[in-house]
Amino acid sequence: MNLSKRIAIFERLRAANPEPRGELVYRDAFELLVAVVLSAQATDKSVNLATRGLYAVARTPAAILQLSAAGLEGHIKRIGLYRTKAKNILALCKLLIEEHAGAVPKTREELERLPGVGRKTANVVLNIAFGESTIAVDTHIFRVANRTGIGTGKDVLAVENKLNKLVPDEFKLRAHHWLILHGRYVCKSRTPECPVCIINDLCEYTRKTRPVPVVSVHPAPRSRPES
Repeated sequence: MNLSKRIAIFERLRAANPEPRGELVYRDAFELLVAVVLSAQATDKSVNLATRGLYAVARTPAAILQLSAAGLEGHIKRIGLYRTKAKNILALCKLLIEEHAGAVPKTREELERLPGVGRKTANVVLNIAFGESTIAVDTHIFRVANRTGIGTGKDVLAVENKLNKLVPDEFKLRAHHWLILHGRYVCKSRTPECPVCIINDLCEYTRKTRPVPVVSVHPAPRSRPES
């Protein structure tokens, strides 16, 4: 894909949604961090339902530690892998207090040292909480990048590296949100909604879906009454 086509794609995404936002509910960097850790293999909706109650009683590392494992699990048990996630969140809260005075660190290296925080989670926090032009590649972005041709790769790191290299700087800060939302609501996994896609003519996906033809059913003619 050439540069002019790539620019045109992001110009359209920007025009349709100038200020894109993620769907996790949070008030600060710590709440965002916990929500993103919980969101692995879970929907944003289920995470928001869980954190609504959790953050009402504990929204700092110290407060969450006071809940203990059982208390934290009670708030997040609707989410998959909740026991493992509770263990990681308690451990990261402890590390935040011991090494960062309770604050969320602002470097990738420090973030990735926290239990339950991998490269994708670190990229999300750096982008949303601290305004860095990182692109966190999840399944949606991986799919959109490969289908459209804006950043192809065989694994998430290869796609991330390609996007970081090829996405023009003016779009890079919001590229994460534009691509994930496009993948979630338009460029879906099983049946992409190509007929309504605003970048359909620029996308290099070869198996685009087509509009479902409308079949009109005419009523059978009435028989004429016998005279």
